Amino acid sequence: MQTQQRFNNKVVIVTGAAHGIGRAIAMRFGREGAQVVVNDVNAAGVESTVQEIIALGGLAVAGIADVSQKSQVDSLFDTVLERFRTVDVLVNNAGLINVERHFLQGDEEWWDRVLSVNLKSVFLCSLRAARVMARNHTGVIINMSSGGATHSHRGMAAYDASKGGIEALTRAMALDLAPYGIRVNALIPGSIDTQGMNPEVKRERGKAIPLGRVGEPEEMAGPAVFLASDDASYITGHIYAVDGGLLSQQRSPQVDIFPLSRFPTLEGE
Repeated sequence: MQTQQRFNNKVVIVTGAAHGIGRAIAMRFGREGAQVVVNDVNAAGVESTVQEIIALGGLAVAGIADVSQKSQVDSLFDTVLERFRTVDVLVNNAGLINVERHFLQGDEEWWDRVLSVNLKSVFLCSLRAARVMARNHTGVIINMSSGGATHSHRGMAAYDASKGGIEALTRAMALDLAPYGIRVNALIPGSIDTQGMNPEVKRERGKAIPLGRVGEPEEMAGPAVFLASDDASYITGHIYAVDGGLLSQQRSPQVDIFPLSRFPTLEGE
């Protein structure tokens, strides 16, 4: 993939970057010339991402930390600032996704864990980053939301609550930080194949998506890099869906009153 070098000498922290969407975003920033801090609790995954960025000619360092814990966030940022002196872009991607539990089976430990990893981590990392960015009067923070922020999943009350909080926090941070030259936006991944879906499951899931397929992690990286770039210099406080049209539809194709079977076929074109 041919990329521009839009982030030369820029320091970019990507949380939850050992695999999936975070890994793809970290690698894309690396190809764009950034000095990438690859964060995760998965040390082996972090090292793998770092080495792949370096192999492609990029610059990357490991930043192993549980970003739901203030002491570890402080240690991460202290190390980054000691080495690089600044932070230009923060991508808050870390989060728990496999936390399905019916509301009636919920408990305090489950609730606190999901909210800490998914929402508290965004606050902790953004606060440290924003204090640096405010002094520089420039910076970008990108948060990772979900369709669950506005359209509920079954069995995902804690997850959806955390993502709703992320969208509210994104807007509030954007207003508070705009006078300091800091832009804050969020992305909503649709159905993205982050763990290697079974091909049949992937095909079936794709049938519910207007573009007819499940997305790939790399398709989240382009929008993230765009929002961090000067091309998005007048964009802040917004949430962007990267979902193949999933959230735009009232009903899935299988139950729509005008199903795909009624769509015209254009022969000879």
